[in-house]
Amino acid sequence: MAKRVSETKTEFLVSERARQKGTALLANVDFMGKAIKCAQGASEDLPIGCVIVKDGTIIGRGCNKKEELQDATLHAEMVAIQEASKKLGEWRLDGCKMYVTLEPCPMCMWAILNARIDELYFGAYDYNYGAAGSKLNLVPLLGSKIKITGGIKEKECEEILKNYFAGLRHGSRRLRAVEAK
Repeated sequence: MAKRVSETKTEFLVSERARQKGTALLANVDFMGKAIKCAQGASEDLPIGCVIVKDGTIIGRGCNKKEELQDATLHAEMVAIQEASKKLGEWRLDGCKMYVTLEPCPMCMWAILNARIDELYFGAYDYNYGAAGSKLNLVPLLGSKIKITGGIKEKECEEILKNYFAGLRHGSRRLRAVEAK
């Protein structure tokens, strides 16, 4: 009889872990959806969107503003880090998760690591400039324990970029939400 209770308890623990993982996956997909909405707000820029989350609440949002404000440092991640730091009143973003539609470039990845963000989730992989493992891996340089997960809503994130570049080829820099669907 004791064995049955033990088996039942184990089954409960396994199903509880599976439920928690499922809930976390849904949250990741939801927050990536919010990052995608930010990307669609990039007027003249490469449509990359980013949100930073702490305790289930978005504390920073950003989209690329490099072209709009003529500042090479205004990538979506940098804008979101600035907003989150301002909201928290400090540069350390311990306990935060970042969701971004494209794997971060070296500049942004270095800022993410320096800001001490705990978890990074990205949509599309960037095999040309990605610094979260696709092209480069900056994580070992700082000895960070950041958790990195790529490929969340990957197809949707790739489609936004494809539509943007197709628009460039046809003379339009503006991304429209309708085109992304």
